[in-house]
Amino acid sequence: MKRNFALAAALVMCSMRPDALAEAYPSKPIRLVVGFSPGGAADVVARNIGEGLGHALGQPIIVENRAGAGSSIAAESVAKSAPDGYSILIASPAAISVNPALNPKLNYRPSDLLPITKVSASPLLIVVNPATGIGSVSELIAAAKKSPGKLNYATSGIGSAPHFGAVLFSRITAIEMVHIPYKGGGQAVASVVAGDTQVTFATPPSVLPMVRAGRLRVLAVTNLDRSPLMPEVPGMAEAGVPEFSIAFWYGFFVPAATPPDIVKKLFEATRIAAQRPEFKAALAREGTEVALSRSPEDFAAFLNEDAKFWVRLVKESGATVE
Repeated sequence: MKRNFALAAALVMCSMRPDALAEAYPSKPIRLVVGFSPGGAADVVARNIGEGLGHALGQPIIVENRAGAGSSIAAESVAKSAPDGYSILIASPAAISVNPALNPKLNYRPSDLLPITKVSASPLLIVVNPATGIGSVSELIAAAKKSPGKLNYATSGIGSAPHFGAVLFSRITAIEMVHIPYKGGGQAVASVVAGDTQVTFATPPSVLPMVRAGRLRVLAVTNLDRSPLMPEVPGMAEAGVPEFSIAFWYGFFVPAATPPDIVKKLFEATRIAAQRPEFKAALAREGTEVALSRSPEDFAAFLNEDAKFWVRLVKESGATVE
């Protein structure tokens, strides 16, 4: 899959010059589009950074949830918006790498979106309903092997990082579970709490409130080792599956033709907002780390490498959505 992230970002940084339109920007509220329903990780990150971003830019940030199609609806909405800096997409690998590999008939291409910066990064959590009686990763594997296809796992949608995290885990451990996709992490978690599904591979912000309330049980983080943000939870090496490790990120994107000076202003404002102590503390409470790029070019280079992992995983899974 051919991508031009690095070229686009390089052109942006090399051609920056004063511009009257950019100097006046922003002069009205800015929408921050989230591809998942309220309560999921992307929504949590967006709402926590929105206030600081608004202060840095001098205009309100309006978080807009456009859930569905693994965040493709949100990505298309921003990709086709006016390139004036008033529409920002907060996206994960789903919108940028996975969905284009799953569905060649998408109404947008990754090159229709210009990378600004990575914002956050986190492992996934493997979580179960306590009523299952499953208390560890080894017990999950044993239960799935005892009754292939009996356990259902919920995710935030087809093509999401949790979806392919579960696909990779199932392949490595040679188990069979049934995928039940939802329109966001909040809905997926609610299904596990209700007992409609038994397992979820989820982002920390989506599940930690229910874990703390005793309604869900965390089996492991998908880092190789324990996370310093959740030191009580075993990593995959300790859980007995050292071959499995996966993480995800969220970053900001704008329409590809957005003027360079506006891109620069958004990049600088995001760095200011993300460095606020209250934002760092809010993400830490949710098991997520601030992970800023050094520049749009740095983010573009990261995307080009990251896409190779996700595209390979999609191809190996044999999954398609058309």
